[in-house]
Amino acid sequence: MNTWVRSRRSEHSLGAEREHFDKQQLSSISKAINSTETPVKEKHARRIILGTHREKGAYTFWSYSLGFPLASSSILSWKFCHVLHKVLRDGHHNVLQDCMRHHGSLVEVGKMWAHLHDKYGQLVGLYTKLLCTKMEFHAKHKTIPPNLEVSDDDLERAAGTDINNVFQLTVEVFDYMDGELRLAETVIRQLNTSIAISSLTSGQCRLSPLIQVILDCSQLYHFTVKLLFKLHACLPADTLQGHRDRFHDQFHSLKSFFNKARDMLYFKRLIQIPRLPDTPPNFLHAASLAKHKKLVVVIPDQDQFEHEQPDDDDDEPEPLIDVASSPAPVAQAPMPSVDIFDQAFGPPNGAFDDRDLQIDSLKRDLELLRAELDRVKAEAQRYITQLKSQINSLEAELEEQRAQKQRALLETEQLRMELEATRRRNAEHEGLQSTFLEAEKRAQASEQRYNMLKDKHTELVTSHAELLRRSADTVKMLSVTQQTQEEVERTKQQLSFEVDRVKQEADIRMEEQKFEVEKLRRELEEKRVEMMRIKSSLQTTEQASEQMNSSMSSLQAEKERLMRSVSEKEAELSSLRQSAQLQQSSLQQERDRSSRELGELQSKLHQKTSQEEQLKQKLLEEQFALLQGTVTEAENIIQDAVAKIDDPLHIRCTSSPDYLISRAEAALSSVDGLKKGQADYLRNMSDAGGLLRALTQFSHLTADTIVNGSATAHMAPTDHADRLTENCRSCATQSLQYLQDLKTKISLQKADPASVRIIIQKILHLGQELRPKGMDVRQDELGDLVDKEMAATSAAIEEAVRRIDDMMNQARKDTSGVKLEVNERILNSCTDLMKAIRMLVVASTDLQKEIVEGGRGAASIKEFYARNSRWTEGLISASKAVGWGATELVDSADKVVLHTGKYEELIVCSHEIAASTAQLVAASKVKADRSSKRLSTLQQASRYVNEMTAKVVASTRTGQENLEQKDTMDFSGMSLIKLKREEMEAQVKVLELETRLEHERLHLGELRKKHYEVAGVPLDQITEGNGLAPGSPKPSKPSKPMLLTKPSLAQKPNVLPKNMFK
Repeated sequence: MNTWVRSRRSEHSLGAEREHFDKQQLSSISKAINSTETPVKEKHARRIILGTHREKGAYTFWSYSLGFPLASSSILSWKFCHVLHKVLRDGHHNVLQDCMRHHGSLVEVGKMWAHLHDKYGQLVGLYTKLLCTKMEFHAKHKTIPPNLEVSDDDLERAAGTDINNVFQLTVEVFDYMDGELRLAETVIRQLNTSIAISSLTSGQCRLSPLIQVILDCSQLYHFTVKLLFKLHACLPADTLQGHRDRFHDQFHSLKSFFNKARDMLYFKRLIQIPRLPDTPPNFLHAASLAKHKKLVVVIPDQDQFEHEQPDDDDDEPEPLIDVASSPAPVAQAPMPSVDIFDQAFGPPNGAFDDRDLQIDSLKRDLELLRAELDRVKAEAQRYITQLKSQINSLEAELEEQRAQKQRALLETEQLRMELEATRRRNAEHEGLQSTFLEAEKRAQASEQRYNMLKDKHTELVTSHAELLRRSADTVKMLSVTQQTQEEVERTKQQLSFEVDRVKQEADIRMEEQKFEVEKLRRELEEKRVEMMRIKSSLQTTEQASEQMNSSMSSLQAEKERLMRSVSEKEAELSSLRQSAQLQQSSLQQERDRSSRELGELQSKLHQKTSQEEQLKQKLLEEQFALLQGTVTEAENIIQDAVAKIDDPLHIRCTSSPDYLISRAEAALSSVDGLKKGQADYLRNMSDAGGLLRALTQFSHLTADTIVNGSATAHMAPTDHADRLTENCRSCATQSLQYLQDLKTKISLQKADPASVRIIIQKILHLGQELRPKGMDVRQDELGDLVDKEMAATSAAIEEAVRRIDDMMNQARKDTSGVKLEVNERILNSCTDLMKAIRMLVVASTDLQKEIVEGGRGAASIKEFYARNSRWTEGLISASKAVGWGATELVDSADKVVLHTGKYEELIVCSHEIAASTAQLVAASKVKADRSSKRLSTLQQASRYVNEMTAKVVASTRTGQENLEQKDTMDFSGMSLIKLKREEMEAQVKVLELETRLEHERLHLGELRKKHYEVAGVPLDQITEGNGLAPGSPKPSKPSKPMLLTKPSLAQKPNVLPKNMFK
């Protein structure tokens, strides 16, 4: 049985699906476009639009729409324009190309109705002109779709950089907007002057297309504002005065239209119309562009309004997803499908559920039966098509008989005229009695032929009337069937082929008739020649008698030929009557058989519909059972997380506030997904997949947040730890309560995860309070702070260079000799160092811009700095260190030149600047590309700074040695005891200095600890900057003096360790 079904499906599935699609499209088009004065229903238009997406074009729509009598009904034309507007806006992108092929016919329909004095006719004329403008505009500008949904960047690309193209595009948008506004104003003016209001169907029929007009106008207004601002930025204001006047007129018209539409009851439940500003934008002021806001039109869900107005004649609803389009493979056995719950937690008994297999098998059987039903319908449709083709052939034969009748009448009229001419000639020659008698005989023969033709004409008229009555009966019998079954494209092609064949036969018969007419004309010419001979026979009696004898024989032959032709025509007419009777009897038999088959198919359809309803109910129950199992498992996960809070083994687990914040944010997003999944399930309870996925994610992320919140509380202060633990328990309680509400269908409608969201937000807030203090700066201010610090550093370096120049000039005035030489050497080296630092800052700024542009992607610069906050804070700290070091170096140099400072301060400041620049290089290098040229430039600048620092230290030490007066030690006059005493005093001083040095090192270590604590870095992350690890014992005094050991240099405050840059 299954093999037979599969073979039947493989044979008829494609054709059945296509015929089913054509049937649904024709049904929707015929219900949407009719002569009834009611608005087009949204569901019919939606099915037509979905059909364009399915076949990737509007071929089916136009093939059926061309058959409508648009020239006979203005309401039909109006609704056709409305559906075409919706198809252009929401249909497939290939719809525009298909519509452009029928542009000429649309223009002709609009011109025809525009010249008629009909209210709907005037509207149709304006609407067709608008649609033609719309098609021409979008065919020219292919980057702008017909729905006008395009971003500002795409609009800029469509306009281009040529100002002439921008000017032309603006004019085309103005024309586009004028067409929209003219149509809207005409519709509203007709409603104001007529009895119809928006609550009546006649008014709604006129108002319904204005929804598409509102959608177009909101986008066109935005395009106009953007393009005019761009034109005013490139062209003088006087040149664009006409554009501004035209925009002001359109602005006031659009505002009036929106205000009137907003007050109508019909639009209040179908569309939310935006409000325009009180005054139009000022294009002469470029800053007004920032005040412009794009108009947003909101269309609520219209399904609820369609459900309130049921349609009794509606056909089977079209599914949004064609299940039959992707059938299961025939040669392979169907694999059992595993749902999301089983993938996450495993099947209940370690195997697949048999009910899923039963559901899948029933679905496949249902699809096969639908395909079989469609095939039977297609056969019935083909029978009807054959009957129609036979009717058309009979009508063609009837037209041919009419043509023959006309030709016979023309021949009769010609013979009458010929008879009258003969009578006039006989009256002139009364003397020739014999000639008159012969002519009278010829006239009698013509009269007899005329009578024969007249009788034949009467018979043809009778047969024509009989055929008309039969055709009317046949049309009446087919009118009922034609309401539910429509022609498909294949049958149209067959019908066109038959019509061509009939036309060819008609042409052949026409040629035969023409041949007979030519033959009769030749005979008529012969008769005229005979008449001339009769005239010549008046001269001689003998010649006339001979000629009359010959003419009598020719007339006799002509009479016999005409009699034969009449008999042939009568035989042909009788055969035609018999064929018509046979066609009528076969047509009646086919109609009876079609009606019986249609009844059987309807009964089968009712049975399949009831079976499908039972399967749907079973599917709903299965989906709810899966939901209950998922909720139970989610409760177990959250309860397990709550149990870990009081678990003694969990007390040793710790977590950072940053990780807790990331888990809480993920849990908040899962709450949003859960709420959306619940709403989708309530709308369609036959599909719980989205809710199951959201429940699984919610349970895991909420449990993760609870566990990490408890772990974070183990390292937090007591107050924060208590609050965090309490909020974790409350989160578990609220989550379990929400999951409990999801277990029953009654409480499922009222279940709301808002309380869970509030508790998770509290946990997130506590995690943010527990973050280190160094992150108190808001992340959206980090980008501005980086730019400010880099600018402040550059300004500090410039100020340092200026002060060094001033000190150089002052030293040249106040000092001379060796001191002047020492001061110039020191200040020159400091100036070179400042220049090197300035080069380093410029290279760092360029590299920083390259890093931001390469790493931010679609995000803004501030968002990039906020996303990399640690690296940004490192840059800020390094910039501050460089600026502070430059200022301190200048102050130390000033003191050295004035002899109020120490050379050691200048050396320490030089080393401090080297350390600060190294920190800036490290902060810039950590995110840079290794192959970047700007990174190489920054490294070269860093090496140059180190060289200049060494030069400053060397020049300082050289100057110090030149200026210090070294006293020679004279021990010649000292005794042994005195030398021993001096030696002891020197050892005491050395020990005092070592002790003081040790105390200062300890003081330095404590200062560095406090510095890292203030900077917000935990002690376990401090590198060995001061030579002491946290908690390590203090170093003991050295057993031997280390006089040659050089102490480490102190570093500036607010210097973060290198690992914070990452």
